[in-house]
Amino acid sequence: MDRRRFVLVSLASALAAPFDSEAQQSGKHHRIGVLIGASESFVSPYIEMFRQELGRRGYREGENTAIDYRYAGGNYERLPLLARDLVKFKPDVIVTEGTPPTRAATAATRTIPIVMTVTGDPVLAGLVSNLTRPGGNLTGASFFISELAVKRLQLLREVIPALSHLTVVWNPNNRVHGPIVKAIEQAAKPLSIVVEQITIRGPGEVDDALSALSQRQGGLLAIEDGMINVSSRAIAHTATKYRLPTVFGLTVFAEAGGLMAYGPNRLELWQRAAGFVDKILNGAKPGELPVEQAVHFDLVINLKTAKALGLTIPPSLLVRADQVIE
Repeated sequence: MDRRRFVLVSLASALAAPFDSEAQQSGKHHRIGVLIGASESFVSPYIEMFRQELGRRGYREGENTAIDYRYAGGNYERLPLLARDLVKFKPDVIVTEGTPPTRAATAATRTIPIVMTVTGDPVLAGLVSNLTRPGGNLTGASFFISELAVKRLQLLREVIPALSHLTVVWNPNNRVHGPIVKAIEQAAKPLSIVVEQITIRGPGEVDDALSALSQRQGGLLAIEDGMINVSSRAIAHTATKYRLPTVFGLTVFAEAGGLMAYGPNRLELWQRAAGFVDKILNGAKPGELPVEQAVHFDLVINLKTAKALGLTIPPSLLVRADQVIE
């Protein structure tokens, strides 16, 4: 059975009961801003989960709630302007996905509450001083991406025990990526794995990065990022074309033809973001709400890609998969 589907069905069932929130009882009209680093099409399933959860809590878009969306489409240079534009919208709360959008939002306002989601370690990124009491106007849900990146390397090595080279695709403009690359290098060193890097700072560098894959060997690990995620299909297809086994952080990479993906359940994190919004709109102060950590992580394996690469996935790994693409 597809365990990822089971978890999502369980989540939806658990959320089916109505909420007695302020929005249902007071007749107030709320304004919510959403700032995304990726494209609208890429995050549409997660935004839909967010809308549904808000609706279950009594916040109905177009009725008692207005939601204004801003998408950078992978171009981080646009984020500061988009964040300032959202502030002009005068929302009651701003929701951000990822570290760069969160940084742009916190730079644009120190007073409007901000709820971050699908964000790497916010302490490492300098967004909050601690997780228990973040202070300021920021809270939300995050995950320790450095630990996950090392786990992905371990998963790739389970499939390829003789792995000797690893190419890491990352974005130097994302402040948390540098420490993640160092963590991967430290984990790879005792395994005698040579780590090489391909950097993508913006959409204009994607084609050159894809061309560079033709000169690489071993495996490929792409660190998730709003800008890199937009190119998920191109990266997965090109890596497979050059016979590079891949591991990513988002299921969409595996669904697009990558070998494996392992990362936090983004639908759950967006559902929890709606819960934070509800608390804040009912009077909670964001700086007093502890930053929550991701709980569920999905492992997706693409057997079709494994076959194309001539790889055999160990049964011990298959049994741990939440989704197997055949």
